[in-house]
Amino acid sequence: MELKIYQIDAFADKVFTGNPAAVCPLQEWLPDHVMQNITMENCLAETAFYVNEKEGLRIRWFTPTVEVDLCGHATLATAFVLFNHENFQGNKITFNSRSGPLTVVKSGDTLTLNFPVDSLREVNSIPLLEEGLGVKSLKTFKGKTDYMLVYESEDQVRNMRPDFKLVGKVEARGIIVTAKGNQVDFVSRFFGPQSGMDEDPVTGSAHTSLTPYWAKVLNKTEFSALQLSSRVGKLKCKLMGDRVEISGTAKLYLIGKIFID
Repeated sequence: MELKIYQIDAFADKVFTGNPAAVCPLQEWLPDHVMQNITMENCLAETAFYVNEKEGLRIRWFTPTVEVDLCGHATLATAFVLFNHENFQGNKITFNSRSGPLTVVKSGDTLTLNFPVDSLREVNSIPLLEEGLGVKSLKTFKGKTDYMLVYESEDQVRNMRPDFKLVGKVEARGIIVTAKGNQVDFVSRFFGPQSGMDEDPVTGSAHTSLTPYWAKVLNKTEFSALQLSSRVGKLKCKLMGDRVEISGTAKLYLIGKIFID
């Protein structure tokens, strides 16, 4: 069996920045364990697979250890592949997914995701997280799959050096840390040792939690954001009721083939 594979740097304006994702177009679904093994072999935060079903395009996302319900950067990467390399006609793609319909609109080089907002509730601080992250947070929130911790300054987020063994003991997909930005509206980082990645370079889906939170704090609906990983991700976000638009660009890094006996 031969499969095509793309590697795309998402939320990036040049290669070696943003968040790399693999994209595998399929004619039909492979067994789950095969897709999981491909993702482990790729050794990237996410690999996206898609099939053009009778009902339309369906997308699924895998980390090196688990299938997840939602992934922003790999959706952006998949749309980039379809628009630029797989002969998709038009400027709007709708994906069916475990999180419902997801659209991506192309305008020039910019791709805009339309995702459902996360449901956040404030909770008590979690001692294991406070210890594992090494910095006391101002507030702690629980979303559908992640915890989000709010900090006083961008420098606290930028300079954080987590103990991933401790962080990984907290039951969640991952941990978002955020603060008001110095040059942008807000900054963040995303830690996910529970999902096979100590730190995700740019996490589109985390901005379904970040955007509604900062909308309330800053009393606005449109934002510039940075994810402060070593690769740095640049995003534009817009709150639209119960949906969030997340915009960015992407760059092609690799086109290849996978061979499976």
